[in-house]
Amino acid sequence: MIDLKAYGLTEINEIPDGLLAGRVTELRRERFTVMTERGEVNAVLKGAFYHTAETRVDFPCVGDFVLVRYNESGDSLIDTLLPRRSKFSRADYSGHAAGFAKTILEQVVATNFDYVFILSSLNLDFNVTRIMRYLTQARQSGGQPVVILTKADLVDDYTLPLAEVAQSMPDVPVHAICSHTGMGLNELEAYLTPGKTVVFLGMSGVGKSSLLNALMEQDVMAVQAIREIDSRGRHTTTHRQLFMLPSGAMVIDTPGMRELGLFDADEGIRIGFADVEEWFTQCRFTDCRHQSEPGCAILAALAKGSLSHERWERYLSQQNENRFVQDKTSYLIEKNARNKYTAMWSKQTRKNGGHKR
Repeated sequence: MIDLKAYGLTEINEIPDGLLAGRVTELRRERFTVMTERGEVNAVLKGAFYHTAETRVDFPCVGDFVLVRYNESGDSLIDTLLPRRSKFSRADYSGHAAGFAKTILEQVVATNFDYVFILSSLNLDFNVTRIMRYLTQARQSGGQPVVILTKADLVDDYTLPLAEVAQSMPDVPVHAICSHTGMGLNELEAYLTPGKTVVFLGMSGVGKSSLLNALMEQDVMAVQAIREIDSRGRHTTTHRQLFMLPSGAMVIDTPGMRELGLFDADEGIRIGFADVEEWFTQCRFTDCRHQSEPGCAILAALAKGSLSHERWERYLSQQNENRFVQDKTSYLIEKNARNKYTAMWSKQTRKNGGHKR
């Protein structure tokens, strides 16, 4: 019998007869691997999910706790999705660039984690602004963010970028590591304790697979070479999967994402830029746009250097992206509702012989 407490399952309500509790450890298209007290089982969703779920957000994801109707001679059925304590989502532009997206959906990347490891390589692709965008979503997720700067062996002095990140995100732990030599890995032990779950986030080529292999103490993931010209990598992880480390902690590895689309990130932005938004209360007008209004505290702070222009621009950039996603999503929801109403009206008209009653 498998003790699911080792997989992070806390006390739940009484389980109905015929069902087993479990945790989703792997997802490949529409097929799931679930760890239950009877061990790993292969499972699919019961048909009701496709009929009752309002969006695919309500579908199970890697890290989710579920109730399964066990089938020892074939695929088991995932019957119930249990409440999530944390969730990482991104904006899914359905294969289009952000400015040309036809649909914007919430894509759940991982759930029920304690820490979010934001990985960024110390190569030519090092970018503090991108790290901050990941940080905003990590704060929105409910997990504790930790920044991991990988490939420390590629720079002469990793303390410089380490200090730059620490200065930009003073309330977030930052660690520099090298997975191949083991440098800095001991600093991560405080997070990797039994029953805790960590999700890895980062672009392709930042070293997620190398770090996972080092923590697993064996090669469980292939490692792809990156292009020397721009330090960009190819996708190594092609699906989401949960790994149990020798320490008893768990890691959810996710496919690398070229760009992170902010989704419903109001709270994450508010927390991450609390120092910026504090100035708003000092503006003369409550509806100040911080452009040319008299008595604007933001403009005064920028002029005095109390607020850096770089910090202000990062705040505006994230707010604009978040607002774009929210506006676009609201528009698409309203458009779909109008189309549904029009289709129903047309169907009723045809049913009545072309005359509306």
